[in-house]
Amino acid sequence: MKRFTLMTVMLMSVAFSYAKTLVLYYSFTNNSQTIAYNFVDITGADIQEIEPSEEGLDYAANNYAIGRRLMNAINSNPNSEASYPAIKDVNCNLADYSTIIIAAPVWYAQMAAPMQTYLFKHGAEMAGKNIGLMVSSASSGISGVVSDAKRLVPGGNFFSENLWIRSYQTSNSKNMINNWLDKVGYYDIEASVAPVFKDNAQSITYNGSNITLGGSGAGLAVYDMAGNLVLSSNGSSANTDNLYPGVYAVRAKGFSKKITVKANK
Repeated sequence: MKRFTLMTVMLMSVAFSYAKTLVLYYSFTNNSQTIAYNFVDITGADIQEIEPSEEGLDYAANNYAIGRRLMNAINSNPNSEASYPAIKDVNCNLADYSTIIIAAPVWYAQMAAPMQTYLFKHGAEMAGKNIGLMVSSASSGISGVVSDAKRLVPGGNFFSENLWIRSYQTSNSKNMINNWLDKVGYYDIEASVAPVFKDNAQSITYNGSNITLGGSGAGLAVYDMAGNLVLSSNGSSANTDNLYPGVYAVRAKGFSKKITVKANK
């Protein structure tokens, strides 16, 4: 049984991040990888690479013969798992994220095959999440990639615009990403997941299991020291039994505190 103590120390400085974003990327020429990591540099999102099970394949050899074969297999029967190339196991819990950014190149006017494999397996888990597409190509348009994404993630809430970065623009992708985030209202989308703060809290107290706001305040959020939202409530209290030991910041309207969570067996 966990027990917790509350440090009544005023919160000094925490970069609040209202929700969590995951960037999934597949990259053959490293353009999509560069773009994905630039997104992480800007937003602080988590990142996960999608990799083919078979290593060392030269997709560019013989006029991209391997890539063409993989795409033909998918298109011949897109509803069969056997049509998709094998990928390495991915160790991430999509339930932890409210927004998923998919970064992948164009292969023969469609989404690269390894990313399609991952989305075929896990796209249903993204239902109700915000979905953004960052697509890299030498020159081809991205409409086929968008169609693949919406087929594989039918329940996703797709951003109003997708980001298309041509190969020669990769070095300028940070500026393009910043402009795109502004256009789609990314920071508003993320903030919408935060609790609704109502009225000023007069105090924050802790009874061993619950954080409680005093006065007429309602809406509280608990952040770890990396700024990730780990617990929230639109009411005046929140149960902390599932938090890991560590230091957290509690925020309510007009009031913030730092708490230290300790585990005693």
